[in-house]
Amino acid sequence: MTTDSAETLQTARGCPFAPPEQHLRFLREQPVTKVTLPTGRDAWVAARYEDIRTILSDPRFSADRRHPNSPRLSSADGQISHSPLPKMMLEMDPPEHGHARRQVIGEFTVRRMAALRPRIQQMVDEHLDAMLAGPGPADLVTALALPVPSLVICEQLGVPYADHDFFQVHSAQLLNRKATEQERQHAVLELAVYLDKLITAKEQEPTDDLLGRQIAKQRENGEVDHQALISLAFLLLIAGHETTANMISLGTYMLLEHPESLDALRAQPDKIPSAVEELLRFFTIAELAMARVTLEDVELSGTVIPAGSGVVMLANAGNRDPEVYQDPERFDIDRDDRSHLAFGYGAHQCLGQNLARVELEIVFETLLRRVPGLRLAVPAEELSFKDDSTVYGMHELPVTW
Repeated sequence: MTTDSAETLQTARGCPFAPPEQHLRFLREQPVTKVTLPTGRDAWVAARYEDIRTILSDPRFSADRRHPNSPRLSSADGQISHSPLPKMMLEMDPPEHGHARRQVIGEFTVRRMAALRPRIQQMVDEHLDAMLAGPGPADLVTALALPVPSLVICEQLGVPYADHDFFQVHSAQLLNRKATEQERQHAVLELAVYLDKLITAKEQEPTDDLLGRQIAKQRENGEVDHQALISLAFLLLIAGHETTANMISLGTYMLLEHPESLDALRAQPDKIPSAVEELLRFFTIAELAMARVTLEDVELSGTVIPAGSGVVMLANAGNRDPEVYQDPERFDIDRDDRSHLAFGYGAHQCLGQNLARVELEIVFETLLRRVPGLRLAVPAEELSFKDDSTVYGMHELPVTW
């Protein structure tokens, strides 16, 4: 079966707590269908949970974003791929991807992340101390949500935190779908030059951090691949703070809007890990970052996607699939499900998911324990959300206590 549908894909969420209604309609009525992207090019979308898992684990779907048919949601999309850097890990197919991932996966094990808990706790407490000592109301994004993940990834990589404003500004530009091609290309080049200098310094004077350990490991096995290290740092630096920061602000807002859940977590903080998983499922903030290209004709849910077609996975809709989740539109901190699609699936599943979970658990536990009077400082309708970004989130979250 094939389809000639060419409905324009919607990317903005009408409600901060739900996917675009169009995506849910696709889930109900046309789980695999052809659409027109905002750029005017055609692609296919998949909305069912099982279909998305199939795409993310089937070698007939390529992750190569340099493929000419790789889906672009804006005219400037793909500037990272057009940089002078080698492919990033998220763009690689087997066997190249497996080799690159194995080199760094040991840095993100559950045991290593558990060892980071005391330091992350210290960071969270210090930023909350500053927020509570300052004048209220405060913007939780700038006071806590953004600086903590930024500081964590800087320490992980061995990037001076004093430079965090530089990479935050340029990474936000890269993720902004309204940015021009020139603006994104400028951001790519600025970050590449910065990381080139940083890694050159680490090659000359070894450091005990992720990048320093990668250099040492490569030297043991032969020559250091300088460009590949820049590409790795590029990916981890951007992905390592933006997603977690947005989940902190969105998660806090969600809990403030669901006081019964907030009270339950204060009474039983051991439920926080389950609540984190539910927040991740509910928001699925990077859903439109999941894209592939078919290497041959593939049939999904009775629909044939031709070879060479771009495919966008609507993971937010997949995480609301009633065939997988009972009452999927309900926010339920007791759902306790880690099989959601917020971190992807298969070989490309998010490298830093263990770190993200640790950060979120510590932030929410500390925030609920130390700021019992936390509440919005403005009416909810005045809040603004990142509908223009590849990673969904909040521009600011004014709170008082």
